[in-house]
Amino acid sequence: MVTVNLRRAARVLGTLLILVGIGMLGYVAWQFYGTTWTSKHKYDEIQRSLEEQWARGEPAARTPDGTSSRALLRIPRFGEDYQVPITDGTGDAALAAGVGHFEHSAGPGKRGNFALAGHRVTRGQPFRDFPELRPGDTVEVVTKNKVFTYVLDTGGADLEVPFTETWVVDARPENPAGGAGPKPGEDRLITLTTCAELFHTDGRLIAFGHLDSVARR
Repeated sequence: MVTVNLRRAARVLGTLLILVGIGMLGYVAWQFYGTTWTSKHKYDEIQRSLEEQWARGEPAARTPDGTSSRALLRIPRFGEDYQVPITDGTGDAALAAGVGHFEHSAGPGKRGNFALAGHRVTRGQPFRDFPELRPGDTVEVVTKNKVFTYVLDTGGADLEVPFTETWVVDARPENPAGGAGPKPGEDRLITLTTCAELFHTDGRLIAFGHLDSVARR
């Protein structure tokens, strides 16, 4: 009887372990694929709404969850069709709906540092190919009436810093280590930030650029 009970307990434990494993695999799959699928739908929704609002003369669009956007980001290095919303803020909701604009950084084309953050994996993974960026690549920021074209001064793999390093989003970033940084003498900057690794990391990859031109739409 004892042997039978032990066998039954072993079978139950084995079944529970299998179910736990399946649940964990499902969670990981959702994080890597499900959140990206839902985020890309959000991207499309925001872009449609933004275009509609622009046609009505309004500069911004807002989603039902309160996420707002007033610009689109284009990076030709990531493909001819690459275009994602730039959302206000860098909270979870903002980063799940596009590339987030650091709240206290400059606006597009303004003096100072227009600083953006985006995911490399999950939630649309807009910066997945970030290390492929090269100095001289262009980054376009599209608003209701204008297209601001920035040129990168550093590549996507040129600078990695701990997430605690806040100088990268200063109005005039200066690398305390004397390494990669913005082009000297420029006062209308862009900074792109993302995770240094595809999986969990406390490091951030940084790319700096400067405003090159402004065109009307």
